[in-house]
Amino acid sequence: MENISVRELRNSGGRVLQRVANGETLTVTLDGEPIAELRPLGRRGVRASELLRRWKLLPPIDASAFRAHVDAAIDMTL
Repeated sequence: MENISVRELRNSGGRVLQRVANGETLTVTLDGEPIAELRPLGRRGVRASELLRRWKLLPPIDASAFRAHVDAAIDMTL
């Protein structure tokens, strides 16, 4: 994690935030002492309504065919 000074943050705020947006985590220092951390926000989750919409679009699964496929792929002697 790289350190940046308050002065660098003030003078080059746009560039610093672009680095964070690109995935970097930076520690902000004041007089050489760490005072804050800048990090990218986590990804936002998908809404339940969107998950249900996607689920309805999935093709049906034939359970017997799926089981036969899994059984064929797994070595039962292990």
